[in-house]
Amino acid sequence: MRRTNKQAGFTIIEVMLVTMIIGVLAALVLPSIRVETARVKMSEALLAFGTCRNMVTELYNSGGDSPGAGNWACESTLGVPVSVYVDSVTTEDDGLIKVSLRGFNDLRIDTHDLTLTPLDNTGNRAVAGSIAKRWRCGSIADGTSVPSKFLPGTCRG
Repeated sequence: MRRTNKQAGFTIIEVMLVTMIIGVLAALVLPSIRVETARVKMSEALLAFGTCRNMVTELYNSGGDSPGAGNWACESTLGVPVSVYVDSVTTEDDGLIKVSLRGFNDLRIDTHDLTLTPLDNTGNRAVAGSIAKRWRCGSIADGTSVPSKFLPGTCRG
């Protein structure tokens, strides 16, 4: 029986080339993955609007008067977090809902605010006696401080 001593494997150049390609691909993909992860977490934070949104819509559509800022019966208790990503929920006199964010482990989003505003049929902020036809989410004019690239498509002003 004859033995051959052939070595098989990759050369150092081939290994370095594959490593470089993987590094370039990771450098291109990683930032977009981080933004998409933040958007997914932000979508979960949007669920905190649900209770207040229903209360405000019901009051406007029934023709009732505003109970005043912080009296819509849907705000969070001071110091008790609403969810993993929402620290507090507050309301204003006209039904604007403000959610304070936390827990993202991303300083571009943590400690920022996200707003949801009721609009009448003309597109202006709803007032007592009008009907809330639609909602505006994530508008800087309403007090949102989260950069728009982190907001889901349904919540960009």
